[in-house]
Formats: sequence, C-alpha cells, structure tokens
Amino acid sequence: MTTRSVFLATGMICLIGAAATPASADEGMWTFGAFPTEQMREAYGWAPDKAWLDRVQAASVRLTGGCSASFVSSQGLILTNHHCVASCLYQNSDEENDFLKNGFIAGNRAEEKKCAGQQAEVVTMISDVTADITGAIGDLSGEALTKARDAKIAAIESAGCTDTETTRCQVVTLFGGGQYKLYTYRKYSDVRLAWSPEDRAATFGGDPDNFNFPRYSLDASFLRAYENGKPVATPAHLKWNPRAPKNGELTFVVGNPGSTSRLYTQSQLAFEREVRLPVTVAIMSELRGRLIRAMAESPEKNREGLDLLGGIENSLKVYIGRTKALNDPAFTAKLADAESDLKAKSAGNDAIGDPWADVDAAMQAYRSYYLPARFTDPTGDLYNYAQVLVLAAMESAKPNSERLPGFTDSALPLTKKRLLDERPIYPWLDELQFGWSLSKAREYLGPDDPDTKLLLGKESPEQLAERLVTNTGLADPEMRQKLWDGGLAAIEASDDPMILYARKLEARQRELKQQIDENYAGPLTNAGAKLADARFAAYGDKLYPDATFTLRISYGQVKGWMERGNEVPIATTLGGTFDRATGNEPFDLAPAFVTNKDKIDPSITYDFVSTNDIIGGNSGSPVIDKAGTVIGAAFDGNIHSLGGNYGYDPALNRTVSVSVAAVQEALETIYPAPNLVKELAEK
Repeated sequence: MTTRSVFLATGMICLIGAAATPASADEGMWTFGAFPTEQMREAYGWAPDKAWLDRVQAASVRLTGGCSASFVSSQGLILTNHHCVASCLYQNSDEENDFLKNGFIAGNRAEEKKCAGQQAEVVTMISDVTADITGAIGDLSGEALTKARDAKIAAIESAGCTDTETTRCQVVTLFGGGQYKLYTYRKYSDVRLAWSPEDRAATFGGDPDNFNFPRYSLDASFLRAYENGKPVATPAHLKWNPRAPKNGELTFVVGNPGSTSRLYTQSQLAFEREVRLPVTVAIMSELRGRLIRAMAESPEKNREGLDLLGGIENSLKVYIGRTKALNDPAFTAKLADAESDLKAKSAGNDAIGDPWADVDAAMQAYRSYYLPARFTDPTGDLYNYAQVLVLAAMESAKPNSERLPGFTDSALPLTKKRLLDERPIYPWLDELQFGWSLSKAREYLGPDDPDTKLLLGKESPEQLAERLVTNTGLADPEMRQKLWDGGLAAIEASDDPMILYARKLEARQRELKQQIDENYAGPLTNAGAKLADARFAAYGDKLYPDATFTLRISYGQVKGWMERGNEVPIATTLGGTFDRATGNEPFDLAPAFVTNKDKIDPSITYDFVSTNDIIGGNSGSPVIDKAGTVIGAAFDGNIHSLGGNYGYDPALNRTVSVSVAAVQEALETIYPAPNLVKELAEK
C-alpha cells in the first residue's frame, strides 16, 4: 500500500453495497474456498477437484506492483505481461540502454536485472477471521468502529506472521464487511527481469487497439524470484504448453483482480457517475496533454515519460468506458432491477433493517469530503517519499494497534522496500505531475478555500512544484535511508523542503481521515455487513465477493462474440501482424519482427479471446486448460469489458490473452533465449 492510499483508502475501498444476484454462467471471480463446482459441472459437464485447485493455487503469483503472474519452471521463473514489467525496464534504462524500447534478454542469470519495489507473493493459507473482527467491532459506529476494526486487523496480522522476512499476512474485507479473511503469503522480495520483448512488439496498435480485438500484441515477459542471492526452488509450477487454444475449450484464469464495484448500491453508483468519474476523466485528460507536450521537447524526455504515458492512457480509457457504462440506460436498469429484487426479498427482515438508507446517508456525507481528501494529497514520487518518511516516523512511535494502515508491523517491510529501493527519478517529470495536481486542487477547491491556501501559500502551483522538486534531496536513496533510520528525531530536525511540506499537510490529512471514518467509512462498514446478510439470506452462500487484489479463479471457454452482426474470430496469428502494419505509429512493426519476418511461422496463434471474467489486476494471470497447463497470459479485455467493473455480460465480455505458442516462437525465433527455452521444456 502506498501512502496515497492511506488517506484515500476509505473512500476507494469501502464503497461496498450488495445489489448483485447469483452469478450467471462464466461470471465470477471466485475465491478458491468457494469455487462453484456444481454450477460449473452443470454448465460444462466437468469441474476441477480440490487437488487440481491446490496445484494451481500453489503456482499462482501476486506481484505487488499491481499484476498477476505464475511460476512456470522449478527455478523461480515467472510468466507475466510486458506491461507489468514496463516500470522495471524503465528503471533499468538509460540513454545508452533503453530496455523499454529495445527489450531485454539476460544472457545468463547473473545479467538478470532487479526490479525496484517489486515483490512476488504466493498464498499459502486462507483463514476465516470474521468472528474475531466483528467481535471487536461489536456495537461501535463511526470512527470508533474503524479504529477497533483496524486495531484487531493489525493484531491478527502481527500474530499470523512473526517472520516478516519471508511471510506476509493481510486481512481482507469481503462482501463489504460480511466476511474477513486472513491471507498468508510466502513472499520473495528480490524479483529480477529475465526476458522482455521490444516495447512495440507488446504495444503494437497502441491506444487505438487497447481494449479491442483483433489484437497483435506480444504482451509477455519473464521475471525470476530470488532469495539469498539465488533463484528460488519452485517445485509447484505450471507446465508450459505451447499449443494453440481450441474453439470452445475450457479455460481458467487465475490471478488477483484489483477491485470491482458490482455490489454497489444505487447511491454509490450515482456518486461514481456524478462525482468521481467526471473529475477523474477531466484531470487525467489534462495530465495526458501536459505529458505529451513535455515529451515532445527532446528524445530524452520522450524516453523518460513513456512508461507514465502508457499508464495514463490505459487508465483514461478504463474510466471513459466506465462512464459510458453508467450512462447506458439498459445497463444501469439491470443494476437497479438487481437491487430492487434484493430489497423485495429482504422486506420484513427486522435483523437487516434498511441498510440502503444508511448507505445513502453515508454517500451524501462523503460528497462533501471527497474533493478535499483527494486534492490535499498531491501527486509525485518525491512528495510520496516525504509523506512515507513523515508518517513512518510518527506511526512507528505508536503501539502497533494504533497505527495507520501501511505502517503496521505486517505492512512496514513492503512500505520500506518501496521507499528505499533505488530507481531513477526524473525531476522534470516529478515537477510536471506535482504542479498538475496542485493546479487541479486550486481549480476544484477554489483559490480562496483554506485547503488551497494550505497547499499553495502565496506561490503558484508551478512555482511551488519547481521549488520543492529542485531543492529536495529525496531522490538520493542514501538520504531516504538516513531519514528512515533516524526516525522521528531525524524528521523533525530535517530542513529538506519536501519533508517540511509533507509535515505541513499531515495534520489536515489526518483530520479529513477522521471525518471520513466517522461519517462515511464507519457507517458503510455497518451497512455492508447487513447487506451481506441480506444477500446470503436471499441467494445462499454460493456467491462471489467484489475483487480485492487477492487470489481468484474464473472459468470460461475460448469463444468469440457477435459485433454489429459480424462474428469476431477467437484468435489472431503472428502472420496477421504484418498484414495489419501500416508503417506509421502505433501500427509500425517492432524491428525484430522486420528482421526475422522470413523465420517467423505466420500460422502460429498470437492472441485469443475467452469468456473468462477478469478486471484490472488480472494482467499477467495464467490462462490454464483443463489439464492444468498454461496456454496463455491474460493481458486485456475487449471494449465491452470496460463496464465489467459494475457487471458482466456473457454474450459480450471477453478476456484477451497472448498465447504461450506465440511466446515460444518469440523465445526461439524473434528474441532468442535458448536458456529459457530449455528451462521451460524442463530439460
């Protein structure tokens, strides 16, 4: 968790209602403990048993950078997406070696590159701690509730993982407070890059092709997990199976979907449609424009800004798609009907009462806090470093039970790793983001607002950003280490301008969090528990919770769909890339494709679609066949999946994956890596 999420997590995560009805065929991001075996067997005549599920779970990896992955050899080799390692490529690049643009192939393991801030995690145990946490909550409400809940969570996590060097414990809220689960992970804090294609091979088609199909994208890369300087032994791994997917065959996507909002109530959806999404789309569009203009100033800035631009454009397309979905009368009518059905089934149940009214009141209260909370938390890596250092020093002086999320004993190791791992900071890029966020704060809060005055004083957003970024020393990891080690005394003695600025904002940020906890997060937790009870009473316990960036499994089949009266095929071929190329960005061929055109087998399946239900965070998830072998890596959804945050349409929503067959061809012919070919074949 970054500190940006410490003060905004309440608003981002606790928007949990309970309007959804039982899942339709192929719908659902299921927890492993509640896999719908009978439902799947009814639909397909077969379902995996517990042994199959256990094997797959043991090979599945969560990357703390926000993606999913899987072990695919006994020597710690990890398959994921290219866009999941783009930041690692970017961090290891310089003017002479642009690994993001040109790709990276380690000639041997000694050449594999460390990925700053990245950690690989494998679930080893999931425990139900609902009774412990609901017991601690009791009859509490408001801020008292959130404090009691968070204190109990901190205690459970600390007791569950006494060895924080190799394990991580995380309590996860499901069904808006209806359930709490303790996830225990085996973690690997040394993750290195082993192989990645050229950026254009992975991003062929660019933003126009993003969330579309047909696709021609080699969005795949390999990492390796290390421990004590050596590759980890991973006997639990998926068998590499470089074959073409077959139309209609069963597929499973196993990964860590980030978050969904399918259980939102109508007032929560209204907040998304009327407040959060319009603000997000507007300000991100401006950031994109500012960044494109700055990148055009020099080849160096173009290289240094490329990773951020890709992330912005992807996110912007997601938010625009969600906006369209929530303004589609037919789509929103289904959501409203689902809520009405649950209300009807819950009528007269005095134990449940009217939690919808409680959610309505909480959402109304949150509208007055949302903009101040969002804009008093500026954007920028250097500011984020300062905020982490200030909060870590303050929180570490408190008992574990009283600390903010992200600074408890169980969370501190990852917070520290993200802070202290060395990576490049480009001052112009940090200044651009910082100045943009401050200017948006002034625009949305108003120049006379007390929070704007706190943020800016008498300086303009641009002046303040330039002064702080130019004069801070926090780009130096040694300075960050000294401040971390020095604790509160070092922070209070520091005259670094970014540290002073973070200290200046800290009290107001805490004040807003307290107000949000009291009037929004606390009431939503109580309402969420009642809504969960309503759902279980109405539909039974064969339900899936909203996504929480924890391990889930989705089942489906390789299948196209009908688009404007035409059938969309299930797959593309490597040869189709050359037919689609125009020679102009973003449809220009990667140089290695041009060089090796005569060697590439044009008939090999490249990308393919399936009915699996996924969302952001699933990127890099293995696509697994009935035999339990990996045949692809999920990297995208089609345009219809952009509404998947709120609901799933089996006729239209599709997962887009790169086939393992195409990755194998790349390893052998386009970006040769004979050592990896041998390792994957387990020879």
